[in-house]
Amino acid sequence: MRDRVVLITGPARGIGAAVARALVERGARVALVGLEADRLLALTRELGDAAACFHADVTDQAALDVAVRDAVAHFGRLDVVITNAGIANMGTISIADIESMARVIDVNVIGTMRTIKAALPHIIASRGYVLIVSSAAAFSPMPGMSAYAASKAAVEQLANVLRLEMLPHGVDVGSAHMSWVDTDMVRDVQHDLSSFRRTLARLPGPFGVVTPLDECTRTFVRACETRARKVFVPGSLGVASALRQLLNGAFVQRLITPQMTPMMRESEAEMQAMGRSFGENSVGMGERDRER
Repeated sequence: MRDRVVLITGPARGIGAAVARALVERGARVALVGLEADRLLALTRELGDAAACFHADVTDQAALDVAVRDAVAHFGRLDVVITNAGIANMGTISIADIESMARVIDVNVIGTMRTIKAALPHIIASRGYVLIVSSAAAFSPMPGMSAYAASKAAVEQLANVLRLEMLPHGVDVGSAHMSWVDTDMVRDVQHDLSSFRRTLARLPGPFGVVTPLDECTRTFVRACETRARKVFVPGSLGVASALRQLLNGAFVQRLITPQMTPMMRESEAEMQAMGRSFGENSVGMGERDRER
């Protein structure tokens, strides 16, 4: 990664910030594109001349276009883009605020498409690499995650199509699929919903594990170094992905229903009592949530 220029969306905290630090340690230069201006500026100062930050909401095409243009002007090129910006609302579709669900789709799906559209001419010019951040939720449904799961399934398929479209240009495209990673997003849900904590303890294999952030970071960096097609965190999720037809079948549904139904009812009650759709640290929280 030495001297490669990597643009990362959503780098103010969590996976994005950790990956930015790790890439700079390997000699890369990073363009940090996102919200939370104070955190972005602090990270940029920490990383020194190898980093520059650009304020933009991934749902704003004009702002993204300017951010990418300024990043290329600053660093002279663009080799890798990591579409990391993402949010997750809480609540089943029957009780969740529809605008919060729509915001998840707007950030996670449309924001990913907008980021790629803005960066792609420069990635093509460098015959670079695109890493689209999906999730295990793309192939393993769980009650209360309808908008998030839909968004991550959408961007996985976006990666699959973009990979084919970019073959003539020498651009490689990967998708990253994580279970629970120790970030603010997951910690917020653990804090807010006792039903989630109990469910997590009962989930099998990689679905019941919270992966340390540094393990996820190493996987992302390795994906950029090898221009990987698909990566999984933890690695055992690769088996689950291969068995996705079984995971979504009637047999597994009947198997998990006795456990999931009480959890779902309890989480709905907790959500309604909480009176907001996003975790405390989510930049996706809307003004109506903040006012409550």
